[in-house]
Amino acid sequence: MQKRRLGKGNLEVSALGLGCMGMSFSYGPPKDKQEMISLIHAAVDAGLRSSILPRSMARSPTKNLLAHRPGAAGLNSRPEHIKEAVEGSLKWLQIETIDLYYQHRVDPNVPIEDVAGAVKNLILQG
Repeated sequence: MQKRRLGKGNLEVSALGLGCMGMSFSYGPPKDKQEMISLIHAAVDAGLRSSILPRSMARSPTKNLLAHRPGAAGLNSRPEHIKEAVEGSLKWLQIETIDLYYQHRVDPNVPIEDVAGAVKNLILQG
């Protein structure tokens, strides 16, 4: 599997990744759990990585996409939401740091400078 180095640090990721959202959410009914587990194992064997895998097996990417509150809908890249989303991801993934955080879809109501500033503040806070 080809690897790519991101930025100036030592973060190296597989050129291809495995998106798992459609396995249980968003793209029709949930898929067969055993089939999805087999698919994840095959992806790991091929060198792909996913944010749902243990940190010992994968990098920990996650993304800011939608408003993640019950009943909420639409894009939300406000700085306060980014902080909430990061804290939620850390808790859900049971990790202390996120290796790669990216904006999946651009929120036209929030200047990209505000998004970058919010992420910078989180990095500075550790």
